[in-house]
Formats: sequence, C-alpha cells, structure tokens
Amino acid sequence: MNVIVVYIGSNDKFISHFREILSGNVIVCQNINEFSSEVNKQEALPLMILFEKGNLQSDIPKIEQISYEHPLAYLVLVARKIDKQEILAYQAAGIKDTAHPEVSKTRMQNGLEFVARNQALIADARLEHEPLGTYKIPLWKRFFDIVFSLVAIIILSPFLIIIALIIVIESPGPIIYKSKRVGSNYEIFDFFKFRSMYKDADKRLKEFMNLNQYQDVEPDYYNYSEDTIHIPVIDINSADCFVSDDDVISEEEFLRDKNIKRQNNFVKYENDPRITKMGRFIRKYSIDELPQIINILKGDMSIVGNRPLPLYEAEQLTSDQYIDRFMGPAGLTGLWQVEKRGDSGKLSPEERKQLDIYYAKHFSFWMDLKIVFKTFTAFIQKENV
Repeated sequence: MNVIVVYIGSNDKFISHFREILSGNVIVCQNINEFSSEVNKQEALPLMILFEKGNLQSDIPKIEQISYEHPLAYLVLVARKIDKQEILAYQAAGIKDTAHPEVSKTRMQNGLEFVARNQALIADARLEHEPLGTYKIPLWKRFFDIVFSLVAIIILSPFLIIIALIIVIESPGPIIYKSKRVGSNYEIFDFFKFRSMYKDADKRLKEFMNLNQYQDVEPDYYNYSEDTIHIPVIDINSADCFVSDDDVISEEEFLRDKNIKRQNNFVKYENDPRITKMGRFIRKYSIDELPQIINILKGDMSIVGNRPLPLYEAEQLTSDQYIDRFMGPAGLTGLWQVEKRGDSGKLSPEERKQLDIYYAKHFSFWMDLKIVFKTFTAFIQKENV
C-alpha cells in the first residue's frame, strides 16, 4: 500500500533531503492552508505528515487542526533538537513521533512501511462496523435550552457584571476565555468561560503534567533525548520490534504504552497553580461556566449533555468504541458531573466515557430535569476541583 508523504515547512535544506531519500515522492507545502488544498486532491491513501518544527506556541494550534481534520494521519515532527518538556505539548496536540531532518533513507522507508501496515489494519477494522447516525436536537430540548438560558441571563446579569469586574482587577487579560471545543457530531465551536487562569496559562500546560489526575502512568518513551530520531521502524530481522536510533522496543511494549496514553485522554488538575484567586472561587462553584449560556442560545450545546472536549482530547476518542458519546447532545452539565462531583471528581477515564455514552443513548426530559436538580446541589463542595 502506497503512503502519501506531505512536508509542511520552508527549510530548503530539509526539503531537499527528504526529496532525495523519497525519490521526489513528497508533497511540499509552505503552510497548513496549502496543505489542506493539496491533500484534498489526493486519493484516500495512508498519510504521513512531516511537520517542520518552529515556535511551540504557533505550532500547537496548527498541529491540533491537522490532527482533527486528518485523525488517521501519522504526524512526525521534523527537528534537529527538541526540549524534553516540549515533546509532551507536541504529543498532546497530535504528534506521533519525531524525525531528524537528516534521517537515513533506510529508516524513512521502514517508517513508511510501518504507517502502511498500521493504516491497513485500521481500514480493515472499520469495514466491520456499520456507519453511525448523527445527533439532531429534539424540539423539547431546544425549547427548554432557550427558555432556561434567557431566564438565567435576566436574573444573573448583575452578578455576571460583578464577576467580570473582579476578574479584570485581579489580573490582566480578557474576561472571557475562548477555546475550540468538539461537540455533537464532532462539530467544532468557540467555547466560552470566565477566565480563571493567569494570561497564557494554557501554554504552560506541560509544566504541570504530573498534577493530572488522569495521568496514571507515564510511558518510558516520553523521556526523549534531544538528538533521537523517533520514526518507529520495523526491524528487518524481526517483525515484532520497533527500532529508533538509540532504542529498541518490542511491539507488545509499544502497543501497551500506546494504549495507556489513549486511556488517559481527559486532562484534569487538582489545586492547579495556574489558577488565580478569583479563578479558584468561580471554579469551586462552577461560576466560570456561566458564559456558556451564550453557547446554549447559539445552539452549540444544551443545558444538559456531554461536556464538549478540546481538540486533542476528542481526537483520541474517534474509535467506534467511544464515538457514541459524540452522537448525543453536548452540554453545560451532564451525568458524570453529578455522579462523584463531591469526591474531587475522581471518576476514572473509562467511567467518564461510559457515562457519556450511556447519556447519549438514553437521555430524556425527566433525566435532564434530574441532572439539573443534582447540579445545583453539587455547587457546594469541599474539594477544589
């Protein structure tokens, strides 16, 4: 099976090397807009994307966009050196591996063989499943959302203005934090919250990975050395090993570590040091969520539903095993939020996913009323989550 190789970047020396070792079979794009245009012209073949490393802050949103639009693509970061801390942020955005810009032809070919074999297995597995339907909001639910939101805005307006003023006084930055989220039917929208963190706190995510409640295990292959070439390759002497320049890992270990990473999709911190004093208060009582009333009025989400996920989390849940959570309503509050909210929210990742799937399949008017009632009683909680 052929593999389409796309290089995104502008370093002439790097581009020349990859063209040479790939016998010219590489599509070169200067930016992601050009990339999208070129890829749409190609047949539906396995895709390897060589992304030239630039600035971390500007790279991450581009990689997240590519990962979401092409969830089966194999993203490789091209870099001479990379900081051990940076690799976590790149991985969270969707990078699968890294490659030295002077990677050998043999290793590159082995990497392409790995991608082709892996994509063939995924394609075969997908043929075994029936296509899934899409979610369409019931009339009763939309009516409830509009009425509830309008009443909430009228009643809470003075309170919301006070909260906004305090946020501005305590720390510089916007009052509303806007991020891209994935809701029903994998639709992306701008998700609104009161800003509860210091400005640019999201760019420091990698500094606090050890505080993640759901990061149960950190695989050894996260400890990258700066000069390692990380395209996984198949040892020509053994089909059961993956080899990089300074490491050999068995296929069993590789799949186990990959599975661990996929299981820990949800990112959540307890006593997060990035949060402002006012942020702790509004988070404790879920006040930071109130701007999502605007999202509800717009139709992006409902009062009750599954929480919309950041792009890098949603990308990890594209398998048929978990896709049903997106075939139901996205919401301000939901089933898992009221299950163990008073216990630091310490539901396991699998528990959260299964509750989301259950709600998507069984939601009803009476279930929504019950969840709304439980949400109000869950506002007062001892733990700072």
